[in-house]
Amino acid sequence: MTTLQSLPSLGTHPAAGSLPTRAETREQLSKATYDLLVIGGGILGISTAWHAAQSGLRVALVDAGDFAGATSSASSKLLHGGLRYLQTGAVKLVAENHFERRAVSRQVAPHLSNPLTFYLPVYKGGPHGAAKLGAGVFAYSALSAFGDGVGHLLSPAKAAQDVPELRTDNLKAVAVYGDDQMNDARMALMTVRAAVDAGAVVLNHAEVTGLRFTKGRVTGAELRDRLSGEEFGVTARLVLNATGPWVDHLRRMEDPNAAPSIRLSKGAHLVLKRTSPWKAALATPIDKYRITFALPWEDMLLLGTTDEEYEGDPAEVAVNDKDIAQILDEAAFSIRDQQLDRSLITYAFAGLRVLPGGPGDTSKAKRETVVTEGRGGMLSVAGGKWTTFRHIGRTIMKKLESLPGHPLGEDYEPVSALPKRLPLPGIANPNAVAHRLLVDGPAPGPRMSADTAKHLATHYGSLAFDIARMANENPELAERVHPDAPEIWAQVAYARDLEWAETADDVLRRRTTLTIRGLATDEIRGKVEDMLRK
Repeated sequence: MTTLQSLPSLGTHPAAGSLPTRAETREQLSKATYDLLVIGGGILGISTAWHAAQSGLRVALVDAGDFAGATSSASSKLLHGGLRYLQTGAVKLVAENHFERRAVSRQVAPHLSNPLTFYLPVYKGGPHGAAKLGAGVFAYSALSAFGDGVGHLLSPAKAAQDVPELRTDNLKAVAVYGDDQMNDARMALMTVRAAVDAGAVVLNHAEVTGLRFTKGRVTGAELRDRLSGEEFGVTARLVLNATGPWVDHLRRMEDPNAAPSIRLSKGAHLVLKRTSPWKAALATPIDKYRITFALPWEDMLLLGTTDEEYEGDPAEVAVNDKDIAQILDEAAFSIRDQQLDRSLITYAFAGLRVLPGGPGDTSKAKRETVVTEGRGGMLSVAGGKWTTFRHIGRTIMKKLESLPGHPLGEDYEPVSALPKRLPLPGIANPNAVAHRLLVDGPAPGPRMSADTAKHLATHYGSLAFDIARMANENPELAERVHPDAPEIWAQVAYARDLEWAETADDVLRRRTTLTIRGLATDEIRGKVEDMLRK
């Protein structure tokens, strides 16, 4: 088998239609005047840039780190209606979330999402009774127009067949419902690509050092390229602050006296190797308001999440021993000990939920989107749910449309006139893509493995064929990055050439799954860095 050390020419094959260089992008950003500058490359900023570019605006998008580099790649990886919101009577919210979930998973990005059956175990002495939860999951599925089947109760014996590690002691019944799952970083990257396809100009690792003002109005930003140190600026008629946990930091650049508008809640997750196959996920009630998830995800098990107020530097949020102990202890309510051994943990990550400012327990706070206008006319957006990212993008655009003086110009096409379910790039049936990759795999030489074909199909859709062609033309790129992961080196070259990957973490944590599998060794990291420099 080819080893890493024997790949001196790895990655020298450029992908067709490679992206402009960072220097070219900086020059483009500094010379033009944009209709909208979006600061923040999380999913809210990305979605807004996508919708704005579709509407005919000249759009620029920048982020101090990587796209989806913070909160947007630290979620529970779910597209869901929000079962717990029924507890507070938010029926309309659940119905709206279901509408967006179905649109994304069926018309917008069926290649990047997949249906997932959830089992909600009811234990003796638990916070909810079987009858209540049975009625709840029925109502939940009704709000989804029964598109995922009818929520119902299941016997503990049947549930244990699908989730072998399920604790059955004192288990009275299991409620069943359906939602969807995704790889959040991949979904965000495909949305960036959709925005660029629509005309947006994007640059990651570009930090805002100050705002530009014209007669007291915010009309752009001063930036520094974190990779090269180059300083440049962007001029825009409107500026949107979509910096997530840093939203108030940027608001204070506009107005040093701006009052805090948000509070932060830390959510930690663990990724573990699975001791047996799981055919369903677990959603276990911890108390009246909180649920702990155990999700089969990327051939592993994802556990979480915590929910506690966070007041530190957003850049320093991290998982600590207390978080690990809490997640494992809560998971133990419904999962056998052998699946919760600490030696099975491959990765731990934490993100920050952005919540409206105010008192009270963060676990009870509404996950709503807040849009405010500052003294200098900069709009700031914060909060919301991953599931409704398209809806949030449309909402922000409608807010921009309503600003006095018609600032979007005559060529602007109202967001209400856009296609309602415009698909993301690569849309295709992932099973069909995987089949084609297996049938038309790299030749001469061994066929593509089934797990690699499935991985490419469910992370790129039809764009997987571009990666397969790279592997065909350079057999070294068809090699696995690590023997225990499905990724191949062609994905690294593709990430460099067409997915704005600039650092090893960009590739290993967000373009691939190697970090979350615990396989991002120093040797692999070094080889990835070598490829990125070519």
